[in-house]
Amino acid sequence: MVEQNAQKNDNLPLTIDATDCIAGRMCSQISKLLLKGHSVRVVNAEKTMMSGNRYMIIDSYRKFLTISSATNPINGPVHPRRPDRILTKMIRGMLPKRKSSGISSFKRLRVYISVPPELKDAKMETFKNSKIRKPQSYYLSLGDVAKEIGWSGVLNYE
Repeated sequence: MVEQNAQKNDNLPLTIDATDCIAGRMCSQISKLLLKGHSVRVVNAEKTMMSGNRYMIIDSYRKFLTISSATNPINGPVHPRRPDRILTKMIRGMLPKRKSSGISSFKRLRVYISVPPELKDAKMETFKNSKIRKPQSYYLSLGDVAKEIGWSGVLNYE
């Protein structure tokens, strides 16, 4: 559905609603659209779902946060804690970030927490094959993961 609309309106940026979509499946499809030359805006990043055991997912993110520089930890690496930044980094991992095609593709991506006021009237689209198929209790939202690893949950779109 998204691919058909992308071919019709090449000059308009696609607005993807990430609510109840599995993160990995959605990110791979977004990265393909970016490499084809489309501009993509993703809204409701905190409502993206992750499949798997809740405690193992949170534990793996906490272990990831302990990775730092041996000489000076202040210099990095900086690990994202906000859901929009986590989703952005997932998509960046699926792009060839050191090639010119990947760099230009990554510049056409915008990820938002909830829906900002300028996108309230935009037509939202989703990927049918990345929607969750079981009840929500089987999944863990990206907002919950972010809160577990240190995100305060504050949002200012004013």
